Amino acid sequence: MTSQSPRIYTYKITFEEVPYYYYGVHKEKKFGEYYMGSPYTHKWCWELYTPKKQILQLFDFTDDGWVEAQEVEKRLIKPFYNEDKWCLNENSGGRFSIEHQRRAGRIGGIINGKIAGERSKEFGLGICGLTYEERVKYGKIGLEKQKELGIAIFGLTKEQMRENGKKGAEKNRKNKTGLFGLTEEQRSENGKIAGKISYEMNVGIHQRTKKQMTEDGKRGAQKLKELGVGIFSMNEDERIKIHQKSNQTNKENGTGIYSITADERKEIVSKTNSQRWMCLETGHITTSGPLSRYQKSRGIDTSKRVRVS
Repeated sequence: MTSQSPRIYTYKITFEEVPYYYYGVHKEKKFGEYYMGSPYTHKWCWELYTPKKQILQLFDFTDDGWVEAQEVEKRLIKPFYNEDKWCLNENSGGRFSIEHQRRAGRIGGIINGKIAGERSKEFGLGICGLTYEERVKYGKIGLEKQKELGIAIFGLTKEQMRENGKKGAEKNRKNKTGLFGLTEEQRSENGKIAGKISYEMNVGIHQRTKKQMTEDGKRGAQKLKELGVGIFSMNEDERIKIHQKSNQTNKENGTGIYSITADERKEIVSKTNSQRWMCLETGHITTSGPLSRYQKSRGIDTSKRVRVS
């Protein structure tokens, strides 16, 4: 055996950003080959975070050496298996736990996603072992890492993302899963949670400036108008009916304009009417609403204005 011969060794994988770890054993095909473990259930951790490998012990490159290495790996994992939430090993010495085997339905079976999720929740493993603050923190790190490496959603073109979205939506609609498997109340609650997370992580609409959101809205409205969809697919009578229905719903639920008192509405109107705006093309000065009508009638972009008082 030379210094450049293939090796058999036990190793430990750790991650720069999170305290997870993983023990393993490897038999090289050639000396120094790149190998960072072969996880199955927790592969996501290798994809999201930065793994580092530490070789713990070398063994003779023989059948006996391979058996000895596997026994050492088993002894390394055993104290932490099912005990430490940060340990990512799903088996010890090639054998799954009795409970694991029972759920999987066969000895040595590979855990499916549902069973893995239940087990993680039961033992507080993986994401189930993190606090809400830790999930937000590591989520940010993961997104930045994906963006930096151009992987996951950041590795797709806009066309690919759009096509994947269409396929996913159609499949969910057909199987009544995802959004289509939720009640209206569940969708509303999930929307609130997602909105809060987006706000805290400063992603999505929350990373856009007011000017950018205004421009996005204009482009969206123009696209709807060109395609003749949304409100632009309706005639005047249909739009009036929808407006009336929406107004009635707000009135019944005490939302929108009906969520404020008459005095508050008067104050808002008074404050709005006290503002004066100037058209940047003609210099015409008036209140916001009349200025919009003035500019539209002359084909002037309504964003070309400035508040003067």
